[in-house]
Amino acid sequence: MHMNQTSQDVLQFVAENDVKFIRLAFCDLSGFQKNIAIQSSELQRAFEEGISFDASAAGGFAGVEDSDLFLVPDPATLSVLPWRPAQGRVARMFCGIVRPDGAPYDADARALLKQAARRAAEMGYSVQVGAECEFYLFETDEYDRPTMIPHDRGGYCDIAPLDRGENIRREICLTLESLGMRPESSHHEQGPGQNEVDFRYTGALTAADHLLGFKAAVKSIAAQSGLYASFLPKPFLEYSGSGLHINLSLFQDGKNLFAHGAPEMDHFMAGLLAHACDITAFLNPLTNSYARFGAFEAPKYATWSRGNRSQLIRIPAARGEYSRIELRSPDPACNPYLALALIIHAGLDGIADALPLTPPVDINLYDAEPSNAYPLLPRGLGEAAECAAASDFNRRHLPAALLRRYCEQKRREAERMERTENRHQTELKLYFDRV
Repeated sequence: MHMNQTSQDVLQFVAENDVKFIRLAFCDLSGFQKNIAIQSSELQRAFEEGISFDASAAGGFAGVEDSDLFLVPDPATLSVLPWRPAQGRVARMFCGIVRPDGAPYDADARALLKQAARRAAEMGYSVQVGAECEFYLFETDEYDRPTMIPHDRGGYCDIAPLDRGENIRREICLTLESLGMRPESSHHEQGPGQNEVDFRYTGALTAADHLLGFKAAVKSIAAQSGLYASFLPKPFLEYSGSGLHINLSLFQDGKNLFAHGAPEMDHFMAGLLAHACDITAFLNPLTNSYARFGAFEAPKYATWSRGNRSQLIRIPAARGEYSRIELRSPDPACNPYLALALIIHAGLDGIADALPLTPPVDINLYDAEPSNAYPLLPRGLGEAAECAAASDFNRRHLPAALLRRYCEQKRREAERMERTENRHQTELKLYFDRV
């Protein structure tokens, strides 16, 4: 569907194309996709009044004493799910969240990302986002439960027979295209059974919707092939973790400012570096996320360079409309709406305050001796949660209740992991079959 699609257009499409079920999709605070399925006969009511759900049962939302919230679908996001039956078709729309009186719910992360994009527009900019998402494919047992046996023993950009994921990546990319997404490339990654799909740049809200839809599509297609797709940041301690590299560019009047050496690029990067610790708990939301940092091309310092993959921010060797910066710390377990909202605000704050950019660090930080010369990213979820809770930046850009609930939740997760004897095994038990 198109961005200018209206609710009446959607109602007509549903009636004419045998769509019987509509999944109303949203994201809980921790980044897990949720949905409520309604019959097509209820769609008009969904547009006009919303469909209620128990927010107290969805992670990170309201308490039981104030738990009635409503999902209102965004007609521009309608997609027919190609892996569902062709008869009695199933479609999906991403939703906004409102209170019973119709007022926007302040902890709706999708609405917060809209606000960040609107702020950019008011400053005269359009932030474009292209994501590179990594994931692992695992074998399943006779009961279709995931195992820790990787789908193959391939490495970076290997081909068949070492790479056994060629057909699944092909199916994923074709499915994504049918859902209105634009995958640019795909390949086998460094770890056994590890794969990557890269997306063409688009607006921030669309990019976040696509990331959520991408993860659901990958999991569904893998399951149809008798496999399990995991977006856990670090399923194997001895192999590379799965990152979500965020490529960012800034357009003004149709021109990519990052292609012309505009000062906004330096200020935008300076804002990201200045607020890296503030937002890490949102970019890396699991205790397992921090096992990625400092090895296998995942950063641990808030530094930048050109081309250097050991840095938090690198400037890829690309020209023209593809000129961009790449933020390398996020992982695919994050809530993409919250993550992108904070990334955009950090960059815009850098521009608004004309922050000076620190010198580049043109060394391999994986091999370098530990140094106090460079600012460290948080070393664990507990430290990241404390940084987030104490951050004036977060208090400016996030509702107080959301920030408090999120940080409390992450502190609890960190404390629970501190009490376990085998952290990695506990993380696998908690997260592996969910993320």
